[in-house]
Amino acid sequence: MKGILQAGHGPTAGERPTLKTIAYMTGLGVTTVSRALKDAPDISHDTKERVRLVATQIGYHPNRAGVRLRTGKTNVISLILNIDEELMGLTSHIVYGISEILATTNYHLIVTPYSREKDPIEPVRYILDTGSADGVILSSTEPNDARVKLLVERNLPFATHGRTNMGIAHPYHDFDNETYAYEAVKRLTEIGRRRLAILEPLPKYTFHQHMHSGFLRGLQDFGARAIPFSHVSLHDPLNRIHEAALKLMAENPDLDGIICGSSAGAVAISSAIEASGRHLGRDIDMISKQPADLLRYMQPEIMTVSEDIRLAGRELAKAVLARIDGVPAERLQSISLPDGRLVYPT
Repeated sequence: MKGILQAGHGPTAGERPTLKTIAYMTGLGVTTVSRALKDAPDISHDTKERVRLVATQIGYHPNRAGVRLRTGKTNVISLILNIDEELMGLTSHIVYGISEILATTNYHLIVTPYSREKDPIEPVRYILDTGSADGVILSSTEPNDARVKLLVERNLPFATHGRTNMGIAHPYHDFDNETYAYEAVKRLTEIGRRRLAILEPLPKYTFHQHMHSGFLRGLQDFGARAIPFSHVSLHDPLNRIHEAALKLMAENPDLDGIICGSSAGAVAISSAIEASGRHLGRDIDMISKQPADLLRYMQPEIMTVSEDIRLAGRELAKAVLARIDGVPAERLQSISLPDGRLVYPT
């Protein structure tokens, strides 16, 4: 009896579930269980489903240290996220999108936040020095982004939420902010608005260049005039945006249109418009990007354009996984257009 029990490798209370636990409970070999969890093509669909069901029921998770020793891989993707993304309401959407793709793989997502005051290259250096991830997703890209250069030099697969101007081919997904701002000017001028302000990103980010360029082209093409919205950006706290908007209203009684780069900023501005005694949709109109359909319920007078951040997360996850598999960077670039279409520049 003793020998039979030892051969069975049955689960013991309090032990961490392992591949041997799943093998014991399914009657399969450890190798078969391992290959089923890796979605091996020579394992039947029914067997895979049985193994995954048992793994879920017992709370099995791969031992990352063991995986790393055997394969040299961590099965981790690190999302290095600027906390300004949370101020703009983007964090949960991009995490959901990435997780939707990783859920079908052996990879796990770890979010590594950093603040505007910190050097954004520090978390990248940490990952490179510790080997703590197989791939990286970066947010808030800059035109000459030192993180991109370092990751290319160290040959760690990555993808960026946003583009760069460095002449380095790398995987990315971006929203066409230039077209967004240009079309927003057009839309406002078509309803008679001519004196326009825009709440933009900080100038250090690449998408500021895109949004600002589209705004200026729109002003020129559609005969509108810019009203400076100074000393504030869409990355600032909402109370600061609100205060800056109050000042903007007081100093520019002829202002009749606003373009906003974030839905959170749009809410702060609309509150300032009301506090100034003016009315959205009558005295002044506003267009804003939004990652989810919330402004329709909160401020239906605001005209909106959807930026699908969840889609961005999915595109970024697919790009970094493909890069890990050796797909050329030039084939892993995509842009979302304001009309919802997804295009691939190359």
